[in-house]
Amino acid sequence: MTANSRPLRPCPPASEAPAAADPRPAPLASSIDGITRLRAAAPDAIRLACAQRTPFDTARLAHPLFVLAADHPARGAVAAGGDPTAMGDRHELLARCVTALARPGVDGFLGTADLVEDLMLLGALDGKLVLGSMNRGGLPGASFELDDRFTGYDAPGVAAAGLDGGKVLLRIDPEDPGTADTLAGCSHAVQTLAARRLLALVEPFRTHRVAGRVVNILEPDAQIYANNIAQGLGSTSAYTWLKVPVVDEMERMMASTTLPTLLLGGEGADGPDERYAAWQKALRIPQVRGLILGRTMLFPDDGDVAAAVDTAASLLDRGPSAPADAR
Repeated sequence: MTANSRPLRPCPPASEAPAAADPRPAPLASSIDGITRLRAAAPDAIRLACAQRTPFDTARLAHPLFVLAADHPARGAVAAGGDPTAMGDRHELLARCVTALARPGVDGFLGTADLVEDLMLLGALDGKLVLGSMNRGGLPGASFELDDRFTGYDAPGVAAAGLDGGKVLLRIDPEDPGTADTLAGCSHAVQTLAARRLLALVEPFRTHRVAGRVVNILEPDAQIYANNIAQGLGSTSAYTWLKVPVVDEMERMMASTTLPTLLLGGEGADGPDERYAAWQKALRIPQVRGLILGRTMLFPDDGDVAAAVDTAASLLDRGPSAPADAR
């Protein structure tokens, strides 16, 4: 045998055969710390990351969904888990999002362009349903809060980024004139998303002001009122879904719509066990097609993001026919 020759290695048995190569492109950012360097030196990497993202399999819409929501910071709403600035640390928030999105039960993500693009660069949104948050201009506590301007994605931007749809927040106060422009803006968003065959997720609430502060009315009659306004937006509702809170008399409230609906989480006085029980009961209603949860998953009481996500995902009745990574 010469010095440069090598003995042939026998083929390993099937149990030792190397795993098939991952067909997905490598993430453009190898770490959260590397995102800023990439944004500074190669901003067009964001466009590339969007273009090379593995698309969401729309067949999964036939099964209950679990979407992670993190569009709160763009409204200046950064409190979570009792910490007034918990979501204000972008590195920490991204790390928690990456942990949650890596869990096998998570189907999608809702966020504004800054977070969506960071997660695209990290490769965390491959194969996920990605929804762009559209109207974030109604800043909490502002005099113009219910004049909720479209400061985030618009329908052309959603389409250009290769996202699967957009989400609008519709807060309705008949005594606040800003509601009129918000209604018109949400209607336009639904219309322009539907024209591109993109999902339009509408989050409706009836609201009022208490001591000058905008408060959502979390009662069945108020939600029935808001749902009916929301589902009438635009010239077609073919691509419209609703995002609603869990309230008393859920069956009666949900009888107000035939649209596919996701349950939002929110933060309240109830503990995690009570929240999980309420979600589980509401998920039995046929129109309820899954969960869209944010702070309760990203900043759970015990700090264990993976465990919180896994528990919530276990509430979904996905059955043996659901895709393996959705179970």
